[in-house]
Amino acid sequence: MPFDLIDLRLYLHILDTGNITAGAARSHLSLAAASARIRAMEASLGIEFLERGRRGVTPTPAGKALARHSRLLLQQAEHLQQDLAEYANGVKGQVRLLCNTTALSEYLPELLADFLRKHPNLDIDLQELPSLRITQALRQGTADLGIISDAVDTHGLQTLPFRDDPLVLIMPLDHPLKTASFIDSLQYDYVGLSANSALAVYLEEQALHAGFRLQTRIRADGFDGLIRMVVGGAGLGIVPQAALERWPLERLFKAQPLREDWACRTLLLCARSFEQLPGYAKALFDALALPLRKNP
Repeated sequence: MPFDLIDLRLYLHILDTGNITAGAARSHLSLAAASARIRAMEASLGIEFLERGRRGVTPTPAGKALARHSRLLLQQAEHLQQDLAEYANGVKGQVRLLCNTTALSEYLPELLADFLRKHPNLDIDLQELPSLRITQALRQGTADLGIISDAVDTHGLQTLPFRDDPLVLIMPLDHPLKTASFIDSLQYDYVGLSANSALAVYLEEQALHAGFRLQTRIRADGFDGLIRMVVGGAGLGIVPQAALERWPLERLFKAQPLREDWACRTLLLCARSFEQLPGYAKALFDALALPLRKNP
């Protein structure tokens, strides 16, 4: 094969970011070096893999086939490295774990810190993404494990309940809204999370499905900041119940669970196959699943 793993990673980074410049940066290559690698890949087979446009690049039919095989080859190469690392002292392995906002901020920090302390030869590539994108990454083989909302389709994946994750509407004490209906709340202003937050994306999608737009006046960096802004009267907010349970101050706000079915969520631990996870990923799965086995 005329390509090496650096070529394949670069190509996937370009597709993921939508342009060669960003893909080069993610691959820690200069734009000139990245462009030369892509041109060499195409010239070696006489096939164009990318269609260049003003708004970036998109894969050709041949490029889509290359992407599919590249993901599988890179996954196998990573699994090979992880499995061999178990036989070598001092060699590091890495597990890629994708999760939604609540899992990242409320449930994983202590679990992952304890796991890393017990496994000094392991690193974790932890990334927050919307649940739908997590399931796509798992099916494509670009991640080992995911923690997602049960609101998305998990066909082709194995799942295990991880935590209950109901969403709660919070508002200032003097706010006129009388119900915990998401639809009714959309006539009022909101305090939101970062626009890239998985929960922010999820809520905006639910509003669009209902035919509305979420009116976000300001965005907070985390649930604590969001709650404090709601207390100060900046607008309504939606947070997971877990964030309220660890709120250290007197509740100077109203809180009601949202009525909609999509807000009564359960988080799921998922993978393409728990039994076929590589060694290090299986160790992380066992650590995440252990509390579930103790408290079924």
